[in-house]
Amino acid sequence: MASFIHSWMLVWLAVLIFIVSLESRWSEGCLEQERFALLQLKPFFNTFHELDSWVEGDHNNSDCCQWDRVECNNDTTSRVILLDLSYSRISGEWYLNASLFSPFQQLHTLDLSYSGIAGCVENEGFDKLSTLSNLEALYISENSFNNSILSSLSTLSSLKNLSLSYNKLKGIVDLQEARDHILFINLSSFFLENVENDISSLIFKIIEIVYEITYSHVTGWRLSNLEYLGLSGNIFNNNILSSISALSSLKTLYLRDVGLEGSVDLPDNGIVGLKNLQFLSLRNVSIHDGSTLLQSLGSLPYLKRLDLRFNNFSGNIMSTRDFSNLKNLKHLIMDGTNLNISVLQNIGLLTSLEFLSLQSCNLEDTLPDQGYISGGLCELKHLQHLDLSYNDIRGSLPWCFGNLTSIQELYLSSNQFSGNISPLRALTSIQQLHLYSNQFSGNISPLTALTSIQRLSLWDNHFQIPISLEPFFNHSKLKTFYGENNQIYADTAESHFSITPKFQLNELTLSGCRDCVTFPKFLYHQHDLEQVDLSHNNLTGEFPNWLLDNNTNLYQLVLVNNSLTGPLHLPTHSHQNLWLLDISKNFFRGNIPIQVGAYLPMLSTLNISINDFDGRIPSSIGDMNSLQSLDLSYNKLSGGIPEHLAKSCINLRYLVLSNNSLEGQIFSAANFNLTNLVRLQLDGNRFIGKIPECLSNSSSYLTVLHLGDNLLSGRIPSWLGNMSELVDLKMPNNHLEGPIPPEFCQLQNLEVLNLSENNIFGDLPSRFSPPQIQQVHLSKNKLEGQLKDAFFNSSSLVTLDLGYNRFNGRIPNWIGRLSNLTYLILSHNNLEGEVPHLLCNLERLRLIDLSHNNFSGQIPHCLDMTALHGDFSTAIEPMRNEEIVGFELKNASSVAPMRKEETVEFTTKKASYSYQGRILTYMSGVDLSCNKLTGEIPHQIGNLTRIHTLNLSYNHLTGSIPMTFSNLQQIESLDLSHNNLNGKIPLQIIELYNLAVFSVAYNNLSGKTPEMINQFGTFEESSYQGNPLLCGLPLPKSCGPPPLAPKAVTDIEEDNSFMDRNIFYSSFTASYIVVVLAIAIVLNISKYSCSSDVDHGSGQIGQIGLVCCATIAQVSEDCWPKMFPINPLFTPLLKTACAAPSTNSPVANAAMSKVSFPGTANVTEIIECWSTLKDIDGCVSEIYKSILNIGIIV
Repeated sequence: MASFIHSWMLVWLAVLIFIVSLESRWSEGCLEQERFALLQLKPFFNTFHELDSWVEGDHNNSDCCQWDRVECNNDTTSRVILLDLSYSRISGEWYLNASLFSPFQQLHTLDLSYSGIAGCVENEGFDKLSTLSNLEALYISENSFNNSILSSLSTLSSLKNLSLSYNKLKGIVDLQEARDHILFINLSSFFLENVENDISSLIFKIIEIVYEITYSHVTGWRLSNLEYLGLSGNIFNNNILSSISALSSLKTLYLRDVGLEGSVDLPDNGIVGLKNLQFLSLRNVSIHDGSTLLQSLGSLPYLKRLDLRFNNFSGNIMSTRDFSNLKNLKHLIMDGTNLNISVLQNIGLLTSLEFLSLQSCNLEDTLPDQGYISGGLCELKHLQHLDLSYNDIRGSLPWCFGNLTSIQELYLSSNQFSGNISPLRALTSIQQLHLYSNQFSGNISPLTALTSIQRLSLWDNHFQIPISLEPFFNHSKLKTFYGENNQIYADTAESHFSITPKFQLNELTLSGCRDCVTFPKFLYHQHDLEQVDLSHNNLTGEFPNWLLDNNTNLYQLVLVNNSLTGPLHLPTHSHQNLWLLDISKNFFRGNIPIQVGAYLPMLSTLNISINDFDGRIPSSIGDMNSLQSLDLSYNKLSGGIPEHLAKSCINLRYLVLSNNSLEGQIFSAANFNLTNLVRLQLDGNRFIGKIPECLSNSSSYLTVLHLGDNLLSGRIPSWLGNMSELVDLKMPNNHLEGPIPPEFCQLQNLEVLNLSENNIFGDLPSRFSPPQIQQVHLSKNKLEGQLKDAFFNSSSLVTLDLGYNRFNGRIPNWIGRLSNLTYLILSHNNLEGEVPHLLCNLERLRLIDLSHNNFSGQIPHCLDMTALHGDFSTAIEPMRNEEIVGFELKNASSVAPMRKEETVEFTTKKASYSYQGRILTYMSGVDLSCNKLTGEIPHQIGNLTRIHTLNLSYNHLTGSIPMTFSNLQQIESLDLSHNNLNGKIPLQIIELYNLAVFSVAYNNLSGKTPEMINQFGTFEESSYQGNPLLCGLPLPKSCGPPPLAPKAVTDIEEDNSFMDRNIFYSSFTASYIVVVLAIAIVLNISKYSCSSDVDHGSGQIGQIGLVCCATIAQVSEDCWPKMFPINPLFTPLLKTACAAPSTNSPVANAAMSKVSFPGTANVTEIIECWSTLKDIDGCVSEIYKSILNIGIIV
């Protein structure tokens, strides 16, 4: 008998093994009918390609339990229990066939939120799901269902959780048949007609009505079973808590964003009706009276969690009385609420507190050592979570922090803590420690004993951290280490070379090591890495493909700004998880591997910019179907853009190929599918042809288009004006021609426009004034016309560069409304009129170039009202001309790094320079040269203390050099040459220690040159030439003492003297014959030294002629006979010669002044009379030179 029983047991065991084997065979993947049903659903919910893993046929991914947004149960049946199809379709409304879900008999949760569903197909509503006996949660919020859906939902007998928020439901809540089994219902944005009756008739345990109820109180609610009530976002008055105090079963109450103002009205006995309340959220309700609220909440004996975030408590709350009754409170959040740091002295009265968050509460001052203060922070023996981040707490950590032995998560980041972290060495239970963005310093030895730690954030401090991480080798639980921007150093000890660390990191950032050369050895023992950033460490060697081979889960690798060399080595096998690779700013060379797309197929971001890669762009990059950002800029790549890339990388958003040697046409219309481009940068290459029209297919998203410094030709396409999202358009230095399309007036989001150095002609489009425009560069084209309507509404304009064009007319009055204008470049045009005083309204203006125009009148006296004057603090605030968008590991972005700089060309030190980035923010100057400005230089120019260059040359300015010029302590280039300035050079000017270029040449200055010390010791004769009355070094003319008085002479000597006097008169007469002849020639020559303005033979008197005529015109009637005693006919001849041009020249008339001379006749008086003139000898010399220059005398 025993043998028989034993035999049967063996049989049953065999059968059981057989059944189990069958079940295991059956459980290999999901059921075929469910997989087929999912494929039937796919076309309706795959707008964003998020269901691409749902595949047909015998593929490696045919098990639907492994598909995205699908979850199966864990037992042997492998049945689908969860489907998340939310946010998967928003392209228009459509009608759902709910019976498509009937094959999923074990379905527990179905999420169809935000899918654009307008309703169900007739007779295919949700009642078809009544057979799904396990369906407990249905989320259909944010669709367009109406009330007709309610009846079908009532048939779902197993349903417990229903979300109907944000649909088109209104009127009566008709869910009576479902009220016995539905426990949670979300009616947010439900247009209820009778709120009180509708809600009161329900017996749900959980109700959420968000942003809908607008009545002032909810008195009358009789929901005795209600345990959860969410009324966030509604508008209530201050008695809301009293009104719902009858909800005796309520355990959770959400009243966030309900718009309460001031205090909360409470009955005398508090809110004892809510005696079972455990969680209360009064987040962002604008309560001011925090003390009264906290004292009233003391009547809630079971209150454990309290959320008071983002309120505006006034006064000194958190006194002892405020906390005394909240003995059971375990969880307190007050982030974003203004508090005094004294709150930490009484917080210890909450003896049960386990979680405390005071983030961004404007806590200031230091933390006192509260170890001996009853009720202080350090008394919280049960505290497990403490967050004091994003405040302004200063000083060292109090030693009593060591009493918080239960702490597991400590956030002290983004404060001003300093000193060492020794008080933390006792926190042996800590698992997360976040100290980033402080001023902590010293070594990290106090952390050696914290072996339970899992996440450690130390970045942006002054810690001394060895790149070997040897102090953490025993931290077996450590998973995350952020240590960048500290004092990272290379560990010289050899012990870490032979020790294997116990940790297996997931995330690692270590950057900023100056003396590190090799990769840290512990990396060779890591196999679970997911994110790695070793940037800015001066690492050498080749690309660490072993890091990819050892860590198959690695998805972010950043090695920016090191000294890595050699080719880009691919991993041994295809890496299926890496989606971000940034090795920019290194010295990699050679070709990009041809098979890069096959070995790194899942890349979303690839940045290999600023290296030495050459050769062609591999076509296999087109196999990276997930690629969103590609940056290959600043290399030596050649050839064209692969057609496979342009055709297959349909998800590509950022394509940056700048500064290579790429050539050919940009794109082919037949193979262009990059319709999701947001940024396209192809500048600095050799592309030819027209701007391809296929780019218009990217008009919906394109915000940045850089095509500058190429060989593009043709007209600017009008369809660019249809790119409504375009922000940054740069196409300088090409061969583009034609006018600027009027469609550009539609670019309302445009911030940067650069079309300089092309062949663009015509007027600016009428009323072209983008409201967001900040930078306009249209220089070196052939634009013409006036500036009447352009930029009149562009108040955000920072840079306006229209130089080297053919604009005419006056500067419009709208210039005074451009309050942000900083750089104004209008040089080399035909503009005229006065320099507008409206420029003085522009407080940010720091660079003005109006040179080479026809401006007349005087220089505005008020330029010291701009940023050129150091007293204007608002004006000298650094401008954000440089924007860097890049990768940050802690908040990884798919955006490729981009450097966007403002560039402005300005002439200084007699040369043209391009200023950009941060250097541009320091540059300031004024260039008014080569115009027709008159009058004196305003002394207020000396108040432009931040100016670096001042050029007023080649004008008709008169008067003396202002003494205030000695205040220009920042000036490096000062050019006042070729004017009519007189007087002496101020001696104080030698105090301009930064001056590198200086010229006052060709004026009428007199006296001694500045002493040759400091910077003035470097200036040569050319800085002073053309001023005959100047003397002293570096001029050859010395400043000697006047000659002695002559002795008494004999008769014979008198006879000799008489002969000398005759010789004197004869030589004088001969000299003035030359003067007369020279003047006759010069009167018909315009010798204007700005080469672009020379007009020989125009009949206008030249600048030298003006000086001569001004000199002759000063001679009085009494003085003429004494000057020319031999032949008085010279008098009318000279006066007639100079009178003709003076009547036609307002400048000449302004230059000539009336001088009277005494009527004496001896030689001494003649010489004194002559010396008062404007140096006629120098004038004759200059006239002689001019005659030679024009070839009259050989």
